[in-house]
Amino acid sequence: MKSFINTLKNIYKIEDLRQRIFLTLALILIYRIGSFIVLPGVDPDGLSELASSGNSGLLGLLNMFVGGSFTRASVFALGIMPYISASIAMQLLTLAVPYFQKMQKEGDSGRRKITQLTRYGTIVVTAVQALGYVTFLNSIAGGAIVISPVLFTLSTVIVLTAGTIFCMWLGEKITDKGIGNGISLLITVGIIARLPFSFIAELNAKFAGGGGGLVFFVVEIAILIAIIMATIMLVQAVRKIPVQYARRISGNRQMGGSRQYIPLKLNASGVMPIIFAQALMFIPSFVAQFFPESAFMQSITSGAFYTSFWYNFSFFILVILFTYFYTALIINPTQMANDMKNNNGFIPGVKPGRKTAEFIDTILSRITLPGSIFLGIVAIMPAFANLAGINRQFADFYGGTSLLILVAVMLDTLQQIESHLLMRHYDGLMKGGSRIKGRAGAVGASV
Repeated sequence: MKSFINTLKNIYKIEDLRQRIFLTLALILIYRIGSFIVLPGVDPDGLSELASSGNSGLLGLLNMFVGGSFTRASVFALGIMPYISASIAMQLLTLAVPYFQKMQKEGDSGRRKITQLTRYGTIVVTAVQALGYVTFLNSIAGGAIVISPVLFTLSTVIVLTAGTIFCMWLGEKITDKGIGNGISLLITVGIIARLPFSFIAELNAKFAGGGGGLVFFVVEIAILIAIIMATIMLVQAVRKIPVQYARRISGNRQMGGSRQYIPLKLNASGVMPIIFAQALMFIPSFVAQFFPESAFMQSITSGAFYTSFWYNFSFFILVILFTYFYTALIINPTQMANDMKNNNGFIPGVKPGRKTAEFIDTILSRITLPGSIFLGIVAIMPAFANLAGINRQFADFYGGTSLLILVAVMLDTLQQIESHLLMRHYDGLMKGGSRIKGRAGAVGASV
């Protein structure tokens, strides 16, 4: 306890870190306040049917990601998910279209252009999803709409689009001026906001008739803790490649110089594959909102579809594909090999240059495979938890997207805080000199 208090004091002493944390908390507070502001033309007292229909299936999962805004008909009902969808489309274009590939290679100016195009894409995606949300509201809670349908449709599309753009701006400000990845933090805050309600619902279900009582609940919590620890190990696990750096004396290379390691993470892409895959899996639920009278389309949003084989198989495959895709975006073996060669370094037993790049790419592909498979298994675990009798709301935390996002984002945020502390020569957040390894990865130790 004393060590924790000392750490808080050290954080407060660092002015830049203190300001970043306060700004992050203030922007998160604004986001949470906005999630309770109801759309113009909607009577909040008439949303009971919307709340009940939005707590199951894919819509329930979406509602959790936006912190309950979806079922409250909030101005932030769509949250940040349209921005995620637009980002996926833009990153796929950078792989398939030469024009975008050239833009990506232009450095900062190219990245700024891609970011701007992503924002325009977010507006388009949000407007389309807003129309689907209007149709869904009319079918589920039409009695709560107190203005004319045309005016409500027009105002809702405008307000929801502006709300998503504002959420995107909040996320970017947190990333630039605050602590952590802003977009991921907003999703995490929404998930945490739903956790107490899910916990209480599961506790009530276990004490109801035939629920199993306290013993079953304790067993569930113990298994959940084990899954959390395994997920943390996955996020932090690294494979180190030894690199020998030769010294130069009088222009000649002398062997036996310093030796260091390149840390390659088992899950180098962090939480983004899960967010991207889940964003694509939300598409059927949004399409279904345009067809409220279709029994087949509405079955897509039900809990039965969420636990179906094809949904979970598709989700599992998407997680694996996006893990490889995002790893390829953030790690360039050719660049790593060139940097080693330019700094007079080499991997023992491997020729510098192209052979080194191929060696790193092979190692990266091999360690990414088990990492992506484990990531995919954890992602689909809520379906098995739900089939095992765990309450639908609590099952979403029993592995799955929510757990992976919580673990990865929290580790990444704590790692950034620890970096600020260590830079100012304060103790880190962990005892014994241990380092928190977030999404940014670990620093290779030299011997």
